[in-house]
Amino acid sequence: MAHQPTTTAVLCTELSFEWPDGKPVLDGFQLAVGPGRTGLIGLNGAGKSTLMRLIAGELTPTGGTIRVDGELGYLPQGLTLDTTLRVDEALGIRGAREALHAIESGDTDQRHFDAIGDDWDVEERARATLDRLGLHRLGLDRTTGELSGGEAVLLRLAALLMARPDVLLLDEPTNNLDRAARERLYETVAGWNGVMLIVSHDRELLRHVDQIADLRGGEVTWYGGNFEDYERTLAAQQETAERLLRNAEADVQRQKRDLADARVRLDRSAAYGKKRSVTRNDPHIFAGMLKRKGQETAGRLQGMHTERLEEAKARLSAAEEAVRDDAEIRIDLPRTAVPAGRTVLTLDKVRLPYGTTADLDLRGPERIALVGRNGAGKSTLLRTIAGELAPLEGEVITPVPLRHLPQRLDLLDDERSVVENVKLFAPAAGDNAVRARLARFLFRGARADQPAATLSGGERFRATLAALLLADPPPQLLLLDEPTNNLDLASVRQLTQALAAYRGALIVASHDLPFLRGLGLTRWLELDGELRAVEPM
Repeated sequence: MAHQPTTTAVLCTELSFEWPDGKPVLDGFQLAVGPGRTGLIGLNGAGKSTLMRLIAGELTPTGGTIRVDGELGYLPQGLTLDTTLRVDEALGIRGAREALHAIESGDTDQRHFDAIGDDWDVEERARATLDRLGLHRLGLDRTTGELSGGEAVLLRLAALLMARPDVLLLDEPTNNLDRAARERLYETVAGWNGVMLIVSHDRELLRHVDQIADLRGGEVTWYGGNFEDYERTLAAQQETAERLLRNAEADVQRQKRDLADARVRLDRSAAYGKKRSVTRNDPHIFAGMLKRKGQETAGRLQGMHTERLEEAKARLSAAEEAVRDDAEIRIDLPRTAVPAGRTVLTLDKVRLPYGTTADLDLRGPERIALVGRNGAGKSTLLRTIAGELAPLEGEVITPVPLRHLPQRLDLLDDERSVVENVKLFAPAAGDNAVRARLARFLFRGARADQPAATLSGGERFRATLAALLLADPPPQLLLLDEPTNNLDLASVRQLTQALAAYRGALIVASHDLPFLRGLGLTRWLELDGELRAVEPM
C-alpha cells in the first residue's frame, strides 16, 4: 500500500460538502495528491465527481479548505460544448490567431504582440495537438456543432493540453469514446509528466496510472502501482481479512459455549454446595459465608467469560469492517432461455441513415459484440432492431420478446418506487414476487421502496436492468447500448454477473473491451458503412 504523496499539488484539509437539501457527501475529508498520475476509484455515490468539481472550483465546500498549486485544467463528466463555437475558440487560441494574422497583414499595433506573447507557433501547435488526438479533419475555423460527443471530449482535452496546466483533472474521460479515440487518450495519459487525477472505471486507462486512491466511506486509501497492482494487493488483503473473519466468528461461538458451560458448572456447584450444607447441618452463618464465597467466585468466572466474549465480538466487528461488502447480484432467469436453433433476429437488406446497411441472421442464445467508431450508427441500429426507428429500406424481423437498454437510463418513472417501476414491466406479478426478485438485484427492504429519482447512477442502472430482465414476457433478446458508461467497477462486475445468468440472445454495443471479453461472446460484428464479422478484440 502506498503512502500519501510528500510533494503536494492538491491538498484538501477537513473538507466538508453537503447538497442544498442537507444530504452530506464529504465530512472532514483529507486528500493530498502529488506528482504523477493518480487513479481515483470508488463505488457510485462515493463522491468522486463531487470531489473533482470541488477541486475545480465548480462547487463551494461547506467547510475546510482546498489548495491547488499551479494552473488547473478540468475535463468534466458529461461534457457539452456550445455548438456555435469555432474550433479555435474552443481551443482558447482565437485571439492569438487573429493577432498573428493581423501582424502578418502588416498591422503592427502593440496589442497584437501582447495577445501573442511568445506563442508564435500557436497554429502549428494546435494542429499538432489535434492530429495527436485523431482530430486532424477539424479546421480551426469550423464550428463545433458538427462534432460527435466523443470528438467534443477530445477537443476539450486538446484545449487543456494547449493550455499546459500544472494539474489536470479528468472525470470519466473515456465515456462516449470509440476504440481509436480511447487509444489516443491512453497515449496522452501515459505521456503526461505533470500532476493528473483521473476518475474512471476504465480498467485499461487505469493501467497507465502510477497510484490508485480508493475513496470509500469518506476516506481515501492509497495503493502503489496501477490498477492491476491494486487488484492483486486488494485480493491478498481480502483473503487475509476473510480468514480473520472466519477465525473471529469461530472464536465468538467458542466464547459463547464457554460462557454457557461455565454457567452450568457454577449452577451445579451452587446446588451441590447447598445440598452438602443441609446434609451436614452447617450453622446458618457458616452456610451464608460459603454461599457468598461461591457467589463471588461464580461472579468472577462469569465476568471473565463475559469479558472474553465481548473481546471476541469486538474482534469480529473489526474483522467484518475489513471485509468489503461490494455485494454480488445472484439471479436465475430460466424463462429467458432460447433453443439453439431458434431464429431470434433477422435483418434483411436493412438500410439506415447515412447509407449504412445491415444483414444479419441471429439464432439461439448467441452473444454478439457490436463495435465501431463513434457516429458509425450503432445506437441507431439497436433502436431500429427494438422497433423505435423504422429502417429506410429492408425488413427487421424479431420473432421473440426483446428489450432495449439505451445509453440514457430514462426507462424508469422518477416519481415511482423501484418496486412500482418493475411492476410496470411485469403487471401480473404480485408484490411479494417482485420484492423477492428485486432482492437478488440488491434492492432489499426499504431500498425497494426508494423513488427512482433518489437512486445513484449505479442503483438506477441496476433497477433498470431488473425491470428489463424481470419483464413479462421475459426478454429472449436483450439489446444493450454502452451499458458500462458511468458505472463504477463494482457495478460493472454486478452487470457481468447478471448477464451470466441471462440465457437469451444478447447484442451489446460497447467500447469497453475488458467488459466485452467477460461476456462469453460468440461473435464480434463491426458497423462501418455495413455490418461485418471481425476477429475477437
